[in-house]
Amino acid sequence: MHWLARLAHSAEVLGLILAPPSLCGVCMFSLWLHGFPPGIPVSSNIPNGNCSSRKGLNASCFVHEFTGIFQGQSVHYKMTSVCGHVMSLDFIAKYNNWDKVDPAELFSKAPTEKKEVNPKLNMVKFLQVEARGCDYLVLWLDCDREGENICFEVMESVQPVMKGAVLEQTVYRAKFSSITDIDIWKAMNSLGEPNRNEALSVDARQELDLRIGCAFTRFQTKYFQGKYGNLDSSLISFGPCQTPTLGFCVERHDKIQSFKPESYWIIHVKVFKGKDNPLTLDWNRVKVFDKEVGQMFVNLAKTSKEAQVESVTKKEKRKQRPLALNTVEMLRVASSSLGMGPQHTMQIAERLYTQGYISYPRTETTHYPENFDLKGTLKQHTNCRLWGEEVKNLLSNGIIHPKKGVDVGDHPPITPMRAASEEELGSDGWRLYEYITRHFIATVSQDCKYLQTTIVFTIGTEAFTCSGKTLISSGFTALMPWQGIPLEEALPVCESGDIFTVDEIKLIEKQTSPPDYLTEAELITLMEKHGIGTDASIPVHLNNICQRNYVTVENGRKLKPTNLGIVLVHGYYKIDAELVLPTIRSAVEKQLNLIALGKAHFQQVLQHALDIFKRKFHYFVDSICGMDELMEVSFSPIAETGKPMSRCGKCRRFMKFIQAKPSRLHCSHCDETYSLPQNGAIKLYKELRCPLDDFELVLWTSGTRGKSYPLCPYCFSNPPFRDMKKNVGCNECTHPSCQHSLNSLGIGQCVECDSGVLVLDPTSGPKWKMSCNRCNVVVNFFEHAHRVQVAQENCNTCDASLVTVDFNKARSPLSAGDTQHTGCVFCNSLFQDLVELKHATMKHPMHRSGGTRRGRGRGRRGAPKKPKDKMAELAAYFV
Repeated sequence: MHWLARLAHSAEVLGLILAPPSLCGVCMFSLWLHGFPPGIPVSSNIPNGNCSSRKGLNASCFVHEFTGIFQGQSVHYKMTSVCGHVMSLDFIAKYNNWDKVDPAELFSKAPTEKKEVNPKLNMVKFLQVEARGCDYLVLWLDCDREGENICFEVMESVQPVMKGAVLEQTVYRAKFSSITDIDIWKAMNSLGEPNRNEALSVDARQELDLRIGCAFTRFQTKYFQGKYGNLDSSLISFGPCQTPTLGFCVERHDKIQSFKPESYWIIHVKVFKGKDNPLTLDWNRVKVFDKEVGQMFVNLAKTSKEAQVESVTKKEKRKQRPLALNTVEMLRVASSSLGMGPQHTMQIAERLYTQGYISYPRTETTHYPENFDLKGTLKQHTNCRLWGEEVKNLLSNGIIHPKKGVDVGDHPPITPMRAASEEELGSDGWRLYEYITRHFIATVSQDCKYLQTTIVFTIGTEAFTCSGKTLISSGFTALMPWQGIPLEEALPVCESGDIFTVDEIKLIEKQTSPPDYLTEAELITLMEKHGIGTDASIPVHLNNICQRNYVTVENGRKLKPTNLGIVLVHGYYKIDAELVLPTIRSAVEKQLNLIALGKAHFQQVLQHALDIFKRKFHYFVDSICGMDELMEVSFSPIAETGKPMSRCGKCRRFMKFIQAKPSRLHCSHCDETYSLPQNGAIKLYKELRCPLDDFELVLWTSGTRGKSYPLCPYCFSNPPFRDMKKNVGCNECTHPSCQHSLNSLGIGQCVECDSGVLVLDPTSGPKWKMSCNRCNVVVNFFEHAHRVQVAQENCNTCDASLVTVDFNKARSPLSAGDTQHTGCVFCNSLFQDLVELKHATMKHPMHRSGGTRRGRGRGRRGAPKKPKDKMAELAAYFV
């Protein structure tokens, strides 16, 4: 297989072509969408093996360089990758303040901007560094609209630094439906241009989802969380795809609740012949809903004590092998058969893909390319103890041509890429890999063949039937036994005219049963049918309605709506049913398709859809009392929720702690609600008060092994200083003299992240610790010490604050019976053995050999030392 094809089995390509200044040759720089998996032998199939590989500046993407031919010229190729979308759409900072921005402004007034999806990856800088001086750009992204959109994100990133000003065309697009040698070369020899219309359709979808989702979400979240205390959801979100997904679940719930069981009757008959076991027959009329009518048919049948065989039919049938595997089918089977949720399934699939065990797991295609190497893929599994024999038989007898599926032009179906064992992959990884492999082998196996025998009897005037299946050839079900023909008791040998003796005839009453809650697999099918989401976004939408506490996952992966989910959907129906029905999303998708086809203008479609939803939003706001009436029935007012905890700094009365998501404090006297940190425990902090606003402090903790810090409920939502962010605790407060602030308890710069400071946790004794106020680093030290305090002095070596420790006399590491010692946690030789880092490897600059020593003060690197005079500090912060 060509080296490029090998890489393409594990990622999508995006290419840039670079030329040296002399233009005597060209350098091609290629990028893959999802990164190179480890272990791919990049250079093994390059001519002469002359390929050099290195990591890029973001340490996440490899860069491979080699020499080749492009458009008849000798070129130097560079190939690397990006990790999905480079940029994401968001409002400018001013409009991300929920308290100061009217949600209605988000439909038109709020400007948007493109931001890096993951700033830590430095993807734009990485691309620019590698593309500087390039002459050409060749893009090998996903051959779908999302891939086309990423093409233009990359172009906008690298074109400013490319050369190519004298060239007519500098950007090319490779189109391919598979990643075999032939298709890769074919794509390379027929390069086109990126499709701006398809990219614009994705831009339109992103902007619509952002503006519509944020407007509705912000309004209903603030409205209902300000009124009710037990909603138990941190965000009352709305989404053009998420909300119809929830609607399917609530629709099934409503059918269950409104279902009224109805009695019906069937005739139960048993017959036998000689010494054979009795046969149970099925009534051809199936059932009746009137008992008297049913009894009449029983009486007619009882007029005869014999059952005569009217006909015996034998027919060979086939159970067809499956189509090639795509993402939606994988998610369905993983949920229904493996008990794995869609989000978890995709995480495992992506891990298997990056490790090189399976092909790219996001695809809608169910048809193998004509030149797909089916035999080569099969041969890798001949030694597997579970299916090796079946594979050998297939290879020796000849594989069956797979069924023709659908090729949407994105990626080939999901297939195994190499053999693996359970020890390599772990429990869930192996189960998913096993299913993918069995499914692949099944697609090139024989159909399952069986013989269906049907015997028709008459008893009096009534007809009854008995049928059974006999396996002829298991075919693909040998690989997928859960789809096999169940073993049944053999039917007696008989022919038309034979007589059986009636053993039993009776009327049995039964009742209709309600439908069950939707399973994840059924919901995925409905989403696919109605065009809600894509193969990539379906798991996200399902996960969202679970995370928002709109549904809960019950036994059998069934989705049961919560009170909140039910009330929201009923409220949408009451105000505007189109907000929850899938039809409106389908209409939007049709408009987006017109953009992609070049039949509609991007701005016109965008403005038209926004105008419609803006009117719907205003009507929703004006009619919110209709949904509020439903909320009142199911939820308690915020003033009646929670338990008294800490005192309000304004009225000095106790505020109530509301534990349900989002956890918060509410003062019913002032009618004010104060946000709190989530995903942890909250308790009163020694009845101490904030020196700025007189609110009692509370303590947030993530557990004995995690972080904890005090905070002021008022300052948490209303930062008192300009250099403080919203939603931070006392460990980030820059108050110059408060005993709980960063200024008093900060020790030194975090040993892992650049922006954090290690802060002493004064509540952690006797198992003392300091933790970073930005990341998850926790440092345990001085266990069993009586007291640990941060001194005013700084270390002369690293500028960290000194620490004074009062040791337990019985366990003191000091000589001559001393119990108190002051020193630097990082530099003092006595303290170094008493420090243990959690969640990270401690690499303080003072412990490294060679190199330049860097400061580790309480502030960021390079910050000047704090003034010693307290009045000077107060002036700096308050004036």
